[in-house]
Amino acid sequence: MATRALLPYAAVAAVFFLIGACVALAVAPILAGPVPGKDVDRETLFQVSTIDALLQGVYDGSVAYDDLATYGDLGIGCGDRLDGELIGVDGEWYLIRVDGRAYPVAGNETTPFAVATFFDPDLSVTIDEPMNLTGLGRRLAAELPSENLFYAIRMDGTFPRVVTRSVPAQERPYPRLADVTANQMVFTFENVTGTAVGFWTPALAKGINVPGYHLHFITADRTAGGHLLEMVAPAGSSIQVDTTTNFSMAFPASGDFWTVDLSTDLSDDLEKVE
Repeated sequence: MATRALLPYAAVAAVFFLIGACVALAVAPILAGPVPGKDVDRETLFQVSTIDALLQGVYDGSVAYDDLATYGDLGIGCGDRLDGELIGVDGEWYLIRVDGRAYPVAGNETTPFAVATFFDPDLSVTIDEPMNLTGLGRRLAAELPSENLFYAIRMDGTFPRVVTRSVPAQERPYPRLADVTANQMVFTFENVTGTAVGFWTPALAKGINVPGYHLHFITADRTAGGHLLEMVAPAGSSIQVDTTTNFSMAFPASGDFWTVDLSTDLSDDLEKVE
């Protein structure tokens, strides 16, 4: 999501401090969420493990959904053993499994990779003509105030076309993620009402998360969805954006993450997956 893994992340942390971001790397089997009765930090993006670890088959869950929910009401990720695409909307969390259906998550189940934040939009971008996902990305990128920050994204509406995917739970020995998604299940929705949520990640976090956009989708009745592959949004659609200036990460406290080699460039693998 070993000793060799410590150097790259120390370097990444140093970069974060240089640009003025606040990074907290937590390694603990049990996470301490916000303290009841005290103000919740709503301006931090919280992440479980790294995308490069996930790309290499680190699929065992390390953080419970109950703990994840204390760090945000919006988010994305995946299930334990890669069992489905995770999405959080309005504080409700679902896994869209390989049958395309959305299942509410059990609080004590775990995720190997997830990102969450409390969504308080700072920016709204309206499109004046129909756009596909590539066009939406370009339109939104032109409005972002900085390329060195994280942004949480939400888009509600009725969409002429949405294409999503999910993958089945994996068994050991775990294959690489690119091999799993080569056999993904793809779902196409037409004239569907729902919500797309996710994040825009700056290039400085390459290897930690997906640089650029990473979005998931769920229908308005919360019955179906998945990892967003394509979308057509009608004219007048509005994209809500929450700028997050702080970043916090929890590394798995044991398991495959401790020995996986995170020193290599996995850009080719990531391109196949996304």
